[in-house]
Amino acid sequence: MTPYQQLQDATRAERDWLLATPLLTRALAGQVTREEYLAFLGQAYHHVRFTVPLMMACGSRLPERLDWLRDALVAYIAEEHGHEQWILDDIRAAGGDPDAATQAAPHPATRLLVAAVRDAIAHGNPVGFFGMVQVLEGTSTALATQAAERLQASLDLPDDAVRYLTSHGSLDIGHLAFFEGLVNRLTGEDLRAVIDTARLVYRLYGAMFRGIEARCAGGSATRELAHVLVP
Repeated sequence: MTPYQQLQDATRAERDWLLATPLLTRALAGQVTREEYLAFLGQAYHHVRFTVPLMMACGSRLPERLDWLRDALVAYIAEEHGHEQWILDDIRAAGGDPDAATQAAPHPATRLLVAAVRDAIAHGNPVGFFGMVQVLEGTSTALATQAAERLQASLDLPDDAVRYLTSHGSLDIGHLAFFEGLVNRLTGEDLRAVIDTARLVYRLYGAMFRGIEARCAGGSATRELAHVLVP
């Protein structure tokens, strides 16, 4: 298997658990409420706003053997810069309050997701950051465009209320092919770092969606955190 195929194979169980999230399956069926969609956008804001800072931190800590990855990070940074503003624009267009979204505390899983990737960069192997790329870009490629179409139809949303989803569904197809080429140059401890981070982020991203569903159903913060701690 190529390194990318090894990554896919090693993270299959975690990926399947994420994709089985009830909120995601309902989104693909057009059965998500406006409250749930706005809650998703709020959580997306709280992790997307850290994407560029995490990329910059990764680039600053890469060892010399991975110097070639800095060019890729520069390209990613240029592409991802400002996407958190797209999310706030979507919230406004969908009838939500973007200022309230920025001031709200993120769900526990969202906070842990960002913290885990930051810790991998600062205290582990910084190339582990690309495990987050595997999860977010792979998931959006698989789901974003279809979910956006179903949500827009079922909730009667304008085009400018689903910009984040529709843009990532199309953008990340190209990103994922580029990402596959990068991973195929990784070996040994570097590939293992990407796999380890991807496994963790799949769990935390899935827990984030389950936490959104729990909160919208009137669940407590304790119930939301249980989705993080219990498989």
